[in-house]
Amino acid sequence: MPQDPRAYFEAEYLRPGILRAEDVAAGCHAMSASFLANQLERSLSNLGVDCLDVYYVHNPETQLGEVTRDEFHRRLHSAFEFLESAVSAGKIRFYGMATWGGFREPEAAADYLSLTAIEQIARDVGGPVHHFRFVQLPFNLAMTEALTRGNQPVHGPPVSMVEAAEALGISLVASASLLQGKMSRGLPAFVSQALELENDAERAIQFVRSSPGITTALVGMSHVDHVRSNLRLLSQLKATPEQFSRLFARGQKA
Repeated sequence: MPQDPRAYFEAEYLRPGILRAEDVAAGCHAMSASFLANQLERSLSNLGVDCLDVYYVHNPETQLGEVTRDEFHRRLHSAFEFLESAVSAGKIRFYGMATWGGFREPEAAADYLSLTAIEQIARDVGGPVHHFRFVQLPFNLAMTEALTRGNQPVHGPPVSMVEAAEALGISLVASASLLQGKMSRGLPAFVSQALELENDAERAIQFVRSSPGITTALVGMSHVDHVRSNLRLLSQLKATPEQFSRLFARGQKA
């Protein structure tokens, strides 16, 4: 952390013109093309690679606390224009959004995100073969909205995020599979009865990796033992539809 963060920010980003003060929302978020270009080059350098498989725009819903939805869409359009150009330059293969609340919220929420509207912006920028193909969002035993909340209109009445993503060709990546470790212990008995396995951490990950429409269950691992434990799941089949049905049926009764 710099000794004077404000001076660092001004010297590093404002004076060189990488960011304008009005590009920053909530004192912490920006997604202007010049800023994304700077951060992409830093990421490539830090990782020592020439190309990233997926580049995420992080928590874009933060912007909706300060700008209108029309302005938000304009900024997103500009960001997607840059990201499509980065694909053409061979610096990224695909791009997406890594979010927290936006895709899980009810439609009336101030920070709600519409996958259909965002995919349309990508389509306006890159055509039908655009490279907006990934969304990361929290999904775990305590946060099931991506599967259970109908908040995403696509071609009719609102459907779940899982259904909307499938319809639009977007891959869903689950973050917070263990909810910062909260799902690794103390789960209700009906969860272990439905999913079996050796411990709650495995059951929590099994739930996420087995959920329809989820391509990847992200899990933080800070110890070798965590890695070994989590890798044991690779030898297990995913949960069956019957186990899933039993899990949700017992959950409604609990």
